[in-house]
Amino acid sequence: MPLTKLNNKAVANVTSIPVSLGDMVLVSSATASSSASIEFSLGNYKEYKFFFVNIHPQNDGVQFRFQTSTDGGSNYGVTNTSTYFIAYQNEAGTENDLTYITGSDQAQTTNDIALGSGDNANDSGIAGTLQIFNPSSTTYVKHWINRSINDPSSYAQDEFQAGYFNTTSALTNIRFQMSSGNIDDGKILMFGIN
Repeated sequence: MPLTKLNNKAVANVTSIPVSLGDMVLVSSATASSSASIEFSLGNYKEYKFFFVNIHPQNDGVQFRFQTSTDGGSNYGVTNTSTYFIAYQNEAGTENDLTYITGSDQAQTTNDIALGSGDNANDSGIAGTLQIFNPSSTTYVKHWINRSINDPSSYAQDEFQAGYFNTTSALTNIRFQMSSGNIDDGKILMFGIN
């Protein structure tokens, strides 16, 4: 099989993919420009995988978050439970750890869910993936997994989250936003997988 290269050379610039990804389909993408939030409609794919690329917050010391809706995006606040842990290293090489973050996990709340932390310095940003499984099911709860890298306050943080939305209603929409201020810049790509 011949190898095909991407003409635009960067994931952040992908508008189409000239090779087969099997059952993985680019459904939508959005680029932030001082955006209060970025929202996507969910359909009937068995799994959705979101890539967030170079998310840059307007404000310092904020979290990049998400939440879902069961009513077409009129309300965001589906009950969720999650875990949250990080591995980190500071730039000076003097501090590192692997730790559970109790302040950012969820226990049957309707709060937005943290995907990563960021500062508004030009050398700071958030990147990663979020997978949501079978969101259109009307029988089961909806599980999700996140993995992100970010660099708030001169640290490299590898963040891991997982959880579930405790509803048997179909998830119809997803919203991404910062805990405070706008998403200054960045791109989110949404892929559907059958």
